[in-house]
Amino acid sequence: MMTDPYIPEHYTPTAYEQAHIRITPTTLADGRDFFYLDDEPDYVSGKKTRELHDPRHLADRFAPTRDKDGNLVPPQSPIMRKDPLTGDWIPMNPARMNRPITAGKGATAKGNPLAARKPGDPYQDGEVPDTDYDVVVFENRFPSMRQIPGVTPAITYVDGNKLWPQREANGRCEVICFDPDENSLPAALPVSRLRTVVEAWAFRTAELSRLPGIKQVFPFENHGEEIGVSLAHPHGQIYAYPFIAPKLEAELEHTQAYHDKTGGNLLHDLLHAELDAKERVILRNSTWAAYVPAAARWPLEVHVAPLRDGILTLDQLNDDERWGLAQMYSTLLKRGNAFFDKGDGKGMNLPYIAAWHQAPVDDPRRENYRLNLQFFSFRRAANKIKYLAGSESGMAAWISDTTPEAIAARFHQLGPVDIADEG
Repeated sequence: MMTDPYIPEHYTPTAYEQAHIRITPTTLADGRDFFYLDDEPDYVSGKKTRELHDPRHLADRFAPTRDKDGNLVPPQSPIMRKDPLTGDWIPMNPARMNRPITAGKGATAKGNPLAARKPGDPYQDGEVPDTDYDVVVFENRFPSMRQIPGVTPAITYVDGNKLWPQREANGRCEVICFDPDENSLPAALPVSRLRTVVEAWAFRTAELSRLPGIKQVFPFENHGEEIGVSLAHPHGQIYAYPFIAPKLEAELEHTQAYHDKTGGNLLHDLLHAELDAKERVILRNSTWAAYVPAAARWPLEVHVAPLRDGILTLDQLNDDERWGLAQMYSTLLKRGNAFFDKGDGKGMNLPYIAAWHQAPVDDPRRENYRLNLQFFSFRRAANKIKYLAGSESGMAAWISDTTPEAIAARFHQLGPVDIADEG
């Protein structure tokens, strides 16, 4: 049965996406948005179609509820409060305490809500309506931020004291599942599937950036039980913040100050300084470069940047750059898993965080920023992790247990810097 292709409201698909990836939208039983991104030819052509009906009996997420006295209560948004000492907004949502956990000793769920539906399985509260998928994106069921239709955020004050502003945390949280196999690893996925993941990042960046009140779109991946991942499945997330997060705010202050002083772009100049120095560059193809930054904090840290100037966000990448990124990310994940040697030559499943730093949505400083990926792990040896103790957690003053040059040298042992393009 042929179906008309979905046309996103703000995202402009590339030529490859138009020919090789099909986006199919639906809504889950409680009204949350859900998208299939298929790269298998039969689904791309429309010869096969995905299951769109979610059979669960879930209450509408925006339906009023009753309090302990039986009174109807309108849906509530999570709140966020501003720290008067730092100016940081802190979202708060106690409902997240009830989310299912499938990884680690505190596992509470018998099945995996991110896996494809398994007919006959006793666990039927999965988020994916179909029994298979390529890549899917959907709104988080237990979000730290969400937008309530018709609710305009308003500043109030905790205890009526203007020291403590608070307002609705009217952002959005989405999940991206990279593969239906809950036992798979992102490093094991083919480059073509990671290319679909890149498309999902670009698609959602464009769409989420146009939501009212959104200031920053942050795709990221937490990987590994030691990182704190609660669902054992190859997946990532996207946070659409109604504020600029502290890390990006600090970077914007420095990139803007650098531009005001020199007329240049700090991230461009850092990339080219690393390329000129060569020692810390660990991967390079025709469109991207990866390097260990000269002031790396983490015992394993790599920054990845496009070679072309003027790219502020993921949706601005062209087809060649999206393929180059998929190849670069695949190679980085494989070499990251090989970085620490346990003595058997097999490496390990590296715990890591992959954080996309994009230009903010409407801040005037965005034009002097530049898209970059910051990839890091707190593992410092095959059997040791770096704990963020007094100096790091108490003062945000990092103490490195290695040097950037030593990190880069280990990566150089794992394979050549120049890698072939695919796609």
